[in-house]
Amino acid sequence: MAVDINLMKGDCLDVMKGIKNNMIDLTVTSPPYDDLRSYNGNNNTWNKQAWESIIKELYRVTKDGGVVVWVVGDATLDGTESGTSFSQALYAKKCGFNLHDTMIYHKKAVGACGSHYGYNQSFEYMFVFSKGRPKTFNPIKDIFPQRAGKITNYSVERSTQDGYIMETHKKLTPASSKRQNVWSYDIGYGGGNDKTNHPATFPEKLAHDHILSWSNEGDIVFDPFMGSGTTGKMAKSLGRNFIGVELDETYFDDAVVRINRIKTKKKLF
Repeated sequence: MAVDINLMKGDCLDVMKGIKNNMIDLTVTSPPYDDLRSYNGNNNTWNKQAWESIIKELYRVTKDGGVVVWVVGDATLDGTESGTSFSQALYAKKCGFNLHDTMIYHKKAVGACGSHYGYNQSFEYMFVFSKGRPKTFNPIKDIFPQRAGKITNYSVERSTQDGYIMETHKKLTPASSKRQNVWSYDIGYGGGNDKTNHPATFPEKLAHDHILSWSNEGDIVFDPFMGSGTTGKMAKSLGRNFIGVELDETYFDDAVVRINRIKTKKKLF
């Protein structure tokens, strides 16, 4: 199945104004985290007005039943977290999105990170916003119970006119069950990423797993902060169409190389 890949260099807000209403099935993106990274100086225009405008536009271009995965963290200054991530999530709700799930991206072996006056930080938020009820959910089932395939007895207390009675039931333990909403990944090149000029790529498998969960083949996946193209690379490998926007020329060039290198529906994981 051929896919359409559309990569654009420019300001994502300007580009989104040219996208039709209700066009995008899934957005998987990671905006700047306060002032934690300079991104070649491009985050000097990143502020409350900017992210409000972008979230508002994302609501407009997202299809009914579509999903936005917003991967974000907060800066810590003098032992106090900014809380910007929560402000963005609440604003998304104000725009009309449902906060479908507050997921956690746990970073394995992150080392010493965060304030000297608190525990080391090892996670970021993955807010899953939906425009209404998600039209697609393909749960990843990679929890394998020890009793898989075996019969389990369980008791249920039931109220009757004469009081309470205990009923015994039997059920077959499934071979696998869906994972929980805390996802752990290796970071950096250990996360399976290509070497790029971008200072903060998230793991390829993180993008892969969200694209697999919230979209189907032939859907349109969008990343307004494309960076070095991780979401686009995974979208193409899974047979999704992709629209990506990146302001920085160096990161954009990395993204073009990484995405073009992938053959459609190439199995990466």
